[in-house]
Amino acid sequence: MSQPSPDPVRTVSTAGAGATRLERDPLGELEVPADAYYGVQTARAIRNFPISGRLPDIALVRAAVQVKKAAARANLRTGRLPEHLAGAIIQAADEILGLRPDSDTPQGRAQQALLVDAFRVDPFQAGAGVSHNMNTNEVLANRAIEILASQGVGSGRRGDYAVVSPNDHVNMAQSTNDTFPTAMRVATLDRAQETLAAVEQLADAFAERGVALDGVLKSGRTHMQDAVPIRMGQEFAAYALTIRRAHARILAAAEGLAEQNIGATAVGTGLNAEPEYISAVVELLSEQTGFRLRTAEHLVQATQSMAPMLDMSAALRGLAVDLAKIMEDLLLMSSGPRTGFAEIRLPARQPGSSIMPGKVNPVMVENLSMICYHVIGNDTAVAWCASRGQLELNVMMPMIAHEVIEALSVLTTGCRQFAVECVAGIEADVERCRMLLEQSSAMATPLAPYIGYALAAAIAKEAVATGRTIRELVLDKGVFDQEALDAILDPHELTEPGVAGGFRFEPRMPEGYERPTGPVGSGG
Repeated sequence: MSQPSPDPVRTVSTAGAGATRLERDPLGELEVPADAYYGVQTARAIRNFPISGRLPDIALVRAAVQVKKAAARANLRTGRLPEHLAGAIIQAADEILGLRPDSDTPQGRAQQALLVDAFRVDPFQAGAGVSHNMNTNEVLANRAIEILASQGVGSGRRGDYAVVSPNDHVNMAQSTNDTFPTAMRVATLDRAQETLAAVEQLADAFAERGVALDGVLKSGRTHMQDAVPIRMGQEFAAYALTIRRAHARILAAAEGLAEQNIGATAVGTGLNAEPEYISAVVELLSEQTGFRLRTAEHLVQATQSMAPMLDMSAALRGLAVDLAKIMEDLLLMSSGPRTGFAEIRLPARQPGSSIMPGKVNPVMVENLSMICYHVIGNDTAVAWCASRGQLELNVMMPMIAHEVIEALSVLTTGCRQFAVECVAGIEADVERCRMLLEQSSAMATPLAPYIGYALAAAIAKEAVATGRTIRELVLDKGVFDQEALDAILDPHELTEPGVAGGFRFEPRMPEGYERPTGPVGSGG
């Protein structure tokens, strides 16, 4: 006859804060803090992976709990999970999610904080998210044990898994390999809503500045050299549209994340999960989260491939690249205040030097640039992780989840801060822009349809060599009179399609140059 198993919640020590309980798993016995809502497998993960000191993102915690709640409801619907167990697990989940009637009371908030604090597994873990999944299972099981005890069922002792089992009850009809992918997609969808709102706020801020600054004429630049005029409002409107298009790409990626592999269990075949459970769990998870989720077209494929997370990461990288470019533009336009472009003034947010009095740096631009580079790095990690799945499973999912959720988080706060603390306060130095525009050698460009590329180029070259303006040289040479030149070099007209002056004026060509027979264009 086999010996009876030791009491799974036998107290090892009762010395105050150091009190522990002894739990068992397939690897043997391990002490767990007596008051911990987590259990033995979480304790092993805490011991094995003290890597970054970070805790799982709250969005991932909430998503995993939502998955377990939906699974309990689905298993109750199929009749597989007894009503009293399902009810206790659902109540425990609702306490973590803050959905109980008493959640807004001091007692309810304290209970929620204790439960959330029990999610302790470092994002840098292993095993495709087994540790995070078991952490969730154990917390819900231990709280359900207490709930049942209040109803007169069981001992109420944390770790008494004969009452509620993390594996047999909370994890019923599930595997890490379908619950963790589902949780990370739901968490990403959750975080993406915040990011989308922040990106839209930033686009709106640029659009507002585009309207406010549309009357400011300035020199355009290509190859970092003088180019034809542009309105500052056009530049800022372009930034707004660029950001809106990035917003659309993130939105499209979010749609791909709506496809879930819950019900796939271990390798995508759905072993141990009834068909009616699979349809019910997605329906119930959709109801709980408010997202329009759907079962994957092919569960094996959805278990193997990380494409939806990769698409989201790529969309975030695209936004980061676009923003990084815009930050470079703002750095150039605000450079100075005396020795740079000095076309715009950024809001002063803090002193810029410990040694140079009065220096003010573009700190908000620098901050968002660093965020962008970090997000690009996250995407590189996601790409490598997504490629490192073997056969039926990608074991790098915890890292993929961490990198994408972190990218969403920092972009959300970064975009909001930049919209409020920088873009909204950007001002133009109108006189500086006018002066630089007048000195630009590219002001010869609108003359080319009238006088030809060769003469226009010669005038531009002379302007650079002598420091004189295009306007001065053209008037001195008598090519056009003041009235004609004012019309042809009207900066507003130069920022819209067409030939400035509409070919209404006849030039006086210097000796050696012939007037072109028709409009003459030139490449950039």
